[in-house]
Amino acid sequence: MDMLNSSQHFLIIAWWLAFGVSVILYIALDGADLGAGIFSLFVRDHDERGAIMAAMAGTWDANETWLIVAGGIMFGTFPFVYGSAFIYLMVPMALVLWGIMSRAVALEFRHLASPFWQKFSDGIFGVASLAVTFFGGMSVGAILQGFGLDHPAQGVPHYVGGAFSFVSPFSIWTGVASCIAMTLAGVLFVRARFEKSEPIRQDAARWTAVIFWLAIAAVVITWVWSAILFDWAREKWFGPHFWIWGLFGLLALFCIEQVRRDTLKDKDFAAVLWFNAAAVILGFGMLITMFPYIVPGTWTIWDGASPQVSMITFTMTMGGFVPVMLMYNWYQIWVFRGRISKLVGHEGH
Repeated sequence: MDMLNSSQHFLIIAWWLAFGVSVILYIALDGADLGAGIFSLFVRDHDERGAIMAAMAGTWDANETWLIVAGGIMFGTFPFVYGSAFIYLMVPMALVLWGIMSRAVALEFRHLASPFWQKFSDGIFGVASLAVTFFGGMSVGAILQGFGLDHPAQGVPHYVGGAFSFVSPFSIWTGVASCIAMTLAGVLFVRARFEKSEPIRQDAARWTAVIFWLAIAAVVITWVWSAILFDWAREKWFGPHFWIWGLFGLLALFCIEQVRRDTLKDKDFAAVLWFNAAAVILGFGMLITMFPYIVPGTWTIWDGASPQVSMITFTMTMGGFVPVMLMYNWYQIWVFRGRISKLVGHEGH
């Protein structure tokens, strides 16, 4: 029995890590696409907007696969969390879903439309990118705050609260901070994908100088606000093992400094990689800070996990997906690393 319990605990932790990795990789990889979409709202040239879409045509759908995997892991491994959290976040998640679908339609059908509808698709693409980023970030802030459950004497606890209980000053701020951070990812992506002589690449370089410092300020504000609001975070960050979290912070600062140095040297692809490294480090730091909670103050990974048989079956079914996805993500990034010009916007994507 003890061996079975140990195996179950190992599987739960393994799938919690897989879920965290999927969310973090989605933010790091698709964040560039979302940020480029937000940046496109400020691009006036018709062909340049089309070229931004063409620049991500080879990778955006693979990047979004990580979100699907995260949802599948949540549904199959932590169904109690899935059921209550998605009721809590029904409104922002519906808007995120609308944004993802609208972005996909705009990307795939822009080149088939008339000039008027191409312009309309451009606007929808930008607004949808902003909506996914803002409401996705808002959802993260709302999850960090937790939500109420009814705790019946028998059966599964259910969410108790209104449709807009997710709205708070902190969740609104995390939505804004997400937009700032993803816009930085987007302009770094544009810098890396366009020829250095292209005007849009030069515009993105000018944006970088401002958005870089805004993103750092957003991270610091979010960290300080989280330390003030959440006991579970404050106890770990300033507790006896504070040096662990300090190490995460130092590693993130090193990566951020490398982003700054490489952007000044026009090493754009390296800057993107360093930015993603910083995002992964900060994401893992928060993931470990939350442990053993998957929703702080509401669901631990132990309480929210499915029964043992389902865990084993799910592991046997999906255990090989993550390494395969990592390999084809890297392959696509490598294949589509070359620079382009706005002329690709003439031919569609």
